[in-house]
Amino acid sequence: MTSSQIITDADLTHLRETRATQPGLVHQARANRVRREVLRGDDKLFILAADHPARGALGVGADPVAMADRDELLRRLALGLSRPGVDGVLGTPDIIDDLMLLGLLDDKVVVGSMNRGGLRGAAFEMDDRYTAYNVRGMIDAGVDFAKSLVRIDLADPLTARTLEATAEAVTEAAAAGLPIMLEPFMSRRQNGAVVNDLDADSVILSIAIAAGLGSDSSRTWMKLPVVDDMARVMAATTMPTLLLGGEVGADPQAAFAKWEQALALPGVRGLTVGRTLLYPNDGDVAASVDAAARLVHATAGASL
Repeated sequence: MTSSQIITDADLTHLRETRATQPGLVHQARANRVRREVLRGDDKLFILAADHPARGALGVGADPVAMADRDELLRRLALGLSRPGVDGVLGTPDIIDDLMLLGLLDDKVVVGSMNRGGLRGAAFEMDDRYTAYNVRGMIDAGVDFAKSLVRIDLADPLTARTLEATAEAVTEAAAAGLPIMLEPFMSRRQNGAVVNDLDADSVILSIAIAAGLGSDSSRTWMKLPVVDDMARVMAATTMPTLLLGGEVGADPQAAFAKWEQALALPGVRGLTVGRTLLYPNDGDVAASVDAAARLVHATAGASL
């Protein structure tokens, strides 16, 4: 199967059978995958994100379990990955290995999600341990890029463990020649739930803290939310940056307009979006993905 095809019920049945009876084919699929340079062409990246379930974040909009159906998630990812201008996918090993076995990751950038231990709603949420990929595992699996979530709650001592583990991951990734994107937030508890502060000053502070993690910053990228005054935010770092799409709410066009403005700023290398595009309000995954791809790869827009 190629990424231009949509997966069928038979494909998903075969996937389950393969996992049960021929688990070694996962390793074979990794070894046989056609890889690409991370940056090429216009040097911009458009990555679909699907690492939410492993942190217990299954909800999209008003549906608290939208991402619970794995077959449906894989169908949506297959459709998204088949669209022109989509450069790759971000996921945990379970999702990446499913996509590998389905043959959907040739010529795509594969981004491995590392710390999923800070489960949504957990008392230990800020102790965001590295429970998914590690650097050695990503190198062995042929993963092209690493990703770490760095939520910083100055009132929660568990944050210190996350910062320490992230510093170690940054150092290890640099030594292995593996690019790693850090997704920092200043976070806090509000009515028992962790919320991220999405104003420019808070994002700038989170960048300053995250950028200093590790003993070698040569492979570090940023993954930043689109907030008001993004020009000032981007002036806070020299590191290559992918924009985090986040929730778009009831007005996706307004969100797309903000993305477009931010994509034009110096240092911005592309966009990483997940649930917003995979589960759009109107249900049209292809149209949502195509619209975002045109923003990222503006010079190729006529062909998308």
